[in-house]
Amino acid sequence: MPGDCNANGDIFGGWVMSQVDLAGCVLAMRLAGGNRMATVAVKEFIFKQPVRVGDVLSFYSCVTRVGRTSVTVDVEVFAERMTHQGEYVKVTEAVLTYVAIDAHGNSRPLDLPAADPAPASLVPQG
Repeated sequence: MPGDCNANGDIFGGWVMSQVDLAGCVLAMRLAGGNRMATVAVKEFIFKQPVRVGDVLSFYSCVTRVGRTSVTVDVEVFAERMTHQGEYVKVTEAVLTYVAIDAHGNSRPLDLPAADPAPASLVPQG
């Protein structure tokens, strides 16, 4: 049996969770100017459909709240079923909160530009 799936060919939920955490954290780090962020809460995690071996996954993240030290991010995961190319199914949705931390692991205020709530790195180009 492959390492990341069960005998039915479904990917383990823990693997999907780790990828969702990465997708959310990348967006939070961009908002924080590339500074360190730590996952402090998984407020919601819903597996809507199984992820199968061979599916191509796409992760979409959106900032929903910015606090003094924290960022809350919604992440949606869609699978393209390779058995039916062009068929996209939402397989997972989650809400995670990240906090900005300093070199000692203590929370610190976010350094956000006052005039631009959506830095250019977060705005789709093209």
